[in-house]
Amino acid sequence: MELEGRGAGGVAGGPAAGPGRSPGESALLDGWLQRGVGRGAGGGEAGACRPPVRQDPDSGPDYEALPAGATVTTYMVAGAVAGILEHCVMYPVDCVKTRMQSLQPDPAARYRNVLEALWRIIRTEGLWRPMRGLNVTATGAGPAHALYFACYEKLKKTLSDIIHPGGNSHIANGAAGCVATLLHDAAMNPVEAMALPVVKQRMQMYNSPYHRVTDCVRAVWQNEGAGAFYRSYTTQLTMNVPFQAIHFMTYEFLQEHFNPQRRYNPSSHVLSGACAGAVAAAATTPLDVCKTLLNTQESLALNSNITGHITGMASAFRTVYQVGGVTAYFRGVQARVIYQIPSTAIAWSVYEFFKYLITKRQEEWRAGK
Repeated sequence: MELEGRGAGGVAGGPAAGPGRSPGESALLDGWLQRGVGRGAGGGEAGACRPPVRQDPDSGPDYEALPAGATVTTYMVAGAVAGILEHCVMYPVDCVKTRMQSLQPDPAARYRNVLEALWRIIRTEGLWRPMRGLNVTATGAGPAHALYFACYEKLKKTLSDIIHPGGNSHIANGAAGCVATLLHDAAMNPVEAMALPVVKQRMQMYNSPYHRVTDCVRAVWQNEGAGAFYRSYTTQLTMNVPFQAIHFMTYEFLQEHFNPQRRYNPSSHVLSGACAGAVAAAATTPLDVCKTLLNTQESLALNSNITGHITGMASAFRTVYQVGGVTAYFRGVQARVIYQIPSTAIAWSVYEFFKYLITKRQEEWRAGK
């Protein structure tokens, strides 16, 4: 064919106008040949149009495949990043939750919903008021979540192999969450495990006199003694164990439905995490109300308590009922659920992403050695 013959002559200088071909047609053909034919040096590929290049879907890294064999270090790094990001992003809502759980709030601190509370706090107390105490929370969130996720992942695999070899066991997931919580609370030093929540919640309360963490720690230590930092310890354990059991069982159950292949799937991690957090938060709200009371030691509640200080879970439950009845156990449930939905969604999506990313990079590094 004439087209092929011209291509074989080399396109670098352009084909000459042949018989019966106008200069415009020759220019058009020349441009077409330069774009589609004869790109090789010396016209090696001239005379034939290249077929469309189809990219092999398996040639690049499979983004969806979650690499196996993640190490404990991977779990700890991913957990630490997830914990810090989760608590920092959701801290303003946590501040609102603490205030809405107050049994007898100041008239100026009575809120109908979370958005109204945030707006009023910012308008009347300043833009950064909902963030007061964030530094103390971020300090404990990193190591706490690092240890927690590492314990959970290892225990889940070990218990699943015992209870349901080769499969997923909801009992193993719940048990792993419970044991990881106990190990975490026992291994974390007392300041991170108990003192930080006390300081954080006292700084979050309306009209809190504390502007710095050190001021709050010093005042609590001088006025109430070291025991004040540990009043909610039993309640903390009593709340964390069922919360995490429900949380992990719900998350793993939803993953079986939304992500049965257990691939890295951001949407399934977000949805499963959000639902798991909401269910666990709603179910354990009464315990959270008691924990908040033990940490803040509200004046009205103290007046209704014979001993002057509320100590222990039984005393907290009794005081909550005396002050507000059964409904008082669910104060702030809206804020708590609203807080947990994005909180656990962020935690799981960030955790799974960093677990995937770090493991993938480790495998690539080993393959390149």
